Amino acid sequence: MRIAVTYNNGEVFQHFGHSEYFKVYEVEDGKVVSSEVVGSDGQGHGALAGLLAGKGIDVLICGGIGGGAVNALTSAGIELCAGQSGNTDEVVEKYLRGELESTGANCDHHGEGHECGHHEEGHECGCGGHEDDHECGCGHHQRQPLYEGKNAGKVVKTHYTGTFNDGTVFDSSYDRGEPLEFVCAMGMMIPGFDKAVVNMEVGEKVHVHLMPEEAYGPSNPNAIFDAPISVVRRGEELEVGMRIYLQAPNGQPFPATIVKKTEDTFTFDANHEMAGKELNFDIELVEVAE
Repeated sequence: MRIAVTYNNGEVFQHFGHSEYFKVYEVEDGKVVSSEVVGSDGQGHGALAGLLAGKGIDVLICGGIGGGAVNALTSAGIELCAGQSGNTDEVVEKYLRGELESTGANCDHHGEGHECGHHEEGHECGCGGHEDDHECGCGHHQRQPLYEGKNAGKVVKTHYTGTFNDGTVFDSSYDRGEPLEFVCAMGMMIPGFDKAVVNMEVGEKVHVHLMPEEAYGPSNPNAIFDAPISVVRRGEELEVGMRIYLQAPNGQPFPATIVKKTEDTFTFDANHEMAGKELNFDIELVEVAE
């Protein structure tokens, strides 16, 4: 079985139609045996379905996705597990254990509760969310690296440990037993991580301290807002701390965390969970694909 995950910065990319990279996992006997990062060549959602089918993909895991893309994937015979977020390796492991739920692309479909993984043949677990899908990551332009360096534009593999200033580990590729693979200096990683790796030698280890501007950005107070519980389907069942998908006025889905709940109102925080934080990384460059 081959599983593709929309990919950016080691995490599930949230807009399928604008995906520039996928991480593809080869699975045998319920275990991941290999993985690689592949580019989309700037294709939009309809063409992406064909691209994935051409690579023999059986399952797509993604964040937000519209109805048109769902139909294209269904026609291509690709099982869909939408509404996911977090580290791609961990999400795939959860899929293989049958622990994922497909939440759909917007708040109207949140909580539908379609379980992903270990399906009977022909069962589909993707929720559309839009009647008209205007995702159009179009064009076939070749992107240029954002930073200069000998590793810019190359597929690299790194091991790393990320810590907060108090020493708490928030992420580690060593714990997962597999290095992080990405295309260096192409915006797949946070700026400070890319800049640290772009001139490293294989086998070299570095320590970097990143201010928010070089990591996930400062916390934006305008990304904290209130919304009536009544506009969120099954809103009465949702609790503080849950991260769900809402829909912006332009139709783009985005994740937001419930930080407060009153009798009739939610307070959402749409900032990245790492926004405003200083981060530390110990990075080891494992491999550079020439």
